[in-house]
This record gives sequence, structure tokens and C-alpha cells, in this order.
Amino acid sequence: MPFIIKRFSAHKGKKVQLFLQNEVGLSVAQSQRLLAKGRVFDENNQKLQSGQILKCNFLNISLFQGTTKGLKPIFNTKDFAIFDKPSGIMVHPISKHTKYSLLDEIRYHFGDNANLAHRIDLETSGLVLVTKNKYADVKIKTMIENRQFFKKYLALVNGKIDKKITINTPIARDNGQIKIKMKVDKNGKPSITIVEPLKYYQTTKQTLIQATILTGRQHQIRIHLHSIGHTIVGDPIYGVDENIADKYLNKELSDEDRIKYTKAVRLMLQANFLKFYYNDVIYSINSKLTFP
Repeated sequence: MPFIIKRFSAHKGKKVQLFLQNEVGLSVAQSQRLLAKGRVFDENNQKLQSGQILKCNFLNISLFQGTTKGLKPIFNTKDFAIFDKPSGIMVHPISKHTKYSLLDEIRYHFGDNANLAHRIDLETSGLVLVTKNKYADVKIKTMIENRQFFKKYLALVNGKIDKKITINTPIARDNGQIKIKMKVDKNGKPSITIVEPLKYYQTTKQTLIQATILTGRQHQIRIHLHSIGHTIVGDPIYGVDENIADKYLNKELSDEDRIKYTKAVRLMLQANFLKFYYNDVIYSINSKLTFP
């Protein structure tokens, strides 16, 4: 389990955040984050709030402790690293019951100050940039917000694409049966994906494409390709009946049924290229994973 409980003898009459900083050794930001997330509580399991005066004998803290399954970064500097994430691994735990995610490896290798700079979906494989300290975290996330961070993806899609396409359609939340699903909608957020065909497979009627995103919306490549009739092979949410998607999300869809409905046992989408400028150096990194 990534979360462990640590117990400390409390100092009655002291503010909880000062105790966390002075006695436990946490930073101001770490203390505030743990309190805001309800991960600090007394011996009676009562959550403690920022500014609260300690009246308990013991204070418990739920802390994330990274574990490893042998995944190592493919690129490393003093400020950041890059992992090549396999399909099927979440980048971040969705609850304290999540047994393993990429964040486990990040914290295992680089400590509590290391964080994800951006995210990719559970089933998407490929490159994820990780910051190791606050300076790098602020600098790189500002760079991403200012669209100075370029990503390219490989995808295997249904049907034939034989020319370059720019998909410039807004994206919004679907609000249907599948809560995480997105849709193209004129009232959504501006979204641009550039699609370039690389190879057409006549036997399977599928095309290997490269997708470049100029915006970073949830499921952007998946919904954009689906919207033009070229759903990504293996997609269990777009291009299938919502009852099938619901079964997938509830882990009730067998591998055999998934292959039957989506033509693959995983989403055929990979983040295969990153390019960015950091401290006077241009970095261009390619994924080492084989795809498709």
C-alpha cells in the first residue's frame, strides 16, 4: 500500500501546523497540503484542521510512501526525469486504496518533493515528465501552461487516413452515462490536434498515425479521432456502446470481449515524443517502447 500511518507524540497547546513543521520536519507547503487533504488526525481518528491547537496525546499522519516494481527513468537530470510508462499503469493514485501507480516510482527514486509535470491516461503508454524540486516544478508547469512544451503521439486507428488533417473542434464534458467521457461541442474549450498518416495496413483496414496536440484537453486525441470516424483501436470508451464502456470501467469486461468490441486488449495510443526548452537547453526525447 502506498499510504502508511506514522504516529508522533503530540505537544498539547501547540498549533498543529507548527508541530508538523518543527517536530515532524515537514515544510510549510507539505503541512498545509496534508491538513487540507484530511491526512492528519488524533488518536480518536478525528481530522485536525490548520490553526487548531493540539489537545491530543498522539498525532497520526497518513503519508504516501513510494514503492518500486523496477520501473526506472529513461532520462535523468538534477531537476527533472522522464519515465517511459507502460500501458495499464495509472500515473497517480485515485484513492488511498490504489496499490501502485507511477507516483510510487517517482517518490521511490526521487523523494517526497518529486511530482508529475503532466499526466497521461491509464492505458496510454509512453513519456511522462517528472519534476524533482519546487524550482523545476514551477518552471516546467509554467512552460506547459504557456504551450512551450511539445508532445507527439502514435496511434493505431480504424479506417484509412491518407492525408494530413488538422482537427480544430472544441471539447466539453459529455455528461452522459459515462462520467469521464468527453465530446466535441461548439461551447467547449478550444482544442487542436494535427494528424499525420504514417502507414496503412490493408489487411486490418487500420492506419498508424502521428498526432500532435496544440492544446491539452482530457481524452483530446481519442475524442478528436473518434469524431472524424477514426476511433483508436482498443478504445473501450469511444466507439463502443455505453453499456460496454460501463462494464470496462467497472472491470467487468473480459479480455476476450474487449478484443471483440475494440479489436485490441489495450488502447493503441502512445506518447512517443517530448520537446521542451529548459535552462538554455533544448531537450528532445523519444519513447523506447515498441508500438504498435
